[in-house]
Amino acid sequence: MESLHTNGELVTRTKGTGVDLVFLHGWGMNSGAFTSFLPYLSDNFRVTTIDLPGFGENAGIVPSPYNADSLAQAVVNKLPERCVVVGWSLGGLVAQKLALLAPEKLTGLVTIASTPRFIAGPCWPGIAADLLSMFEAQLEKNYQKTLERFLAIQAMGSETAKQDIKAIREQVTQFPAPAEEALKKGLRMLSTEDMRQDVGRIIVPTLRLYGRLDSLVPTSGIDRICELHPQADTVVLPHASHAPFISHPQQTADILFRFMAGIYQQKAS
Repeated sequence: MESLHTNGELVTRTKGTGVDLVFLHGWGMNSGAFTSFLPYLSDNFRVTTIDLPGFGENAGIVPSPYNADSLAQAVVNKLPERCVVVGWSLGGLVAQKLALLAPEKLTGLVTIASTPRFIAGPCWPGIAADLLSMFEAQLEKNYQKTLERFLAIQAMGSETAKQDIKAIREQVTQFPAPAEEALKKGLRMLSTEDMRQDVGRIIVPTLRLYGRLDSLVPTSGIDRICELHPQADTVVLPHASHAPFISHPQQTADILFRFMAGIYQQKAS
């Protein structure tokens, strides 16, 4: 049984019973991206999905300025007490901000195919700046085509790339289209947000999950992230790309189960 909450302004959706898990999606997406994955979890957890401001059911709410801080501020009051926040890609930036902003609300943080800084820089592997600039230029002309290209890059390398793209596309289009402003500013966040100085201060138990074939968050950067945030657990799925919960849902669910079990064993001891 799914319940819909308009709790203040942002719409949230909750399904299942048990320990609270909250999912935040990536750029250009909405909570529909998790539709096929959530059944792997909802027998054991109470799962809440929140469309980021400007996307999906929250397309009408676009904070200004539009950055990871303002998105985290918008989402924080919608978090259930003592939850684990799972942020995919751009949602992982917001999730990391939430872990710093409201550590008392979180019992854990999971980032999937995410990083403290997406854009490549000196000694920092990431997305090439010119690729992001190209996306920004294309976005002006055609949102759908830009999203298609972004999806293709996300699935690249996965053996099931074609099915993965089709699944995400079908799931995401069940929700309202994003606000143009959120698309532009969200892309800008991928170019400008830099949390490298901050992630070492995250005190909640953290799991960072990556796909070895991911071209947006390259594995060559994982060691750097480990140096900045050594307290975090790191898992790399060898055959996954940027959306492991789509290409390898059972493996991803098992990794989440183990992480959750570890957190609650620690709490009990």
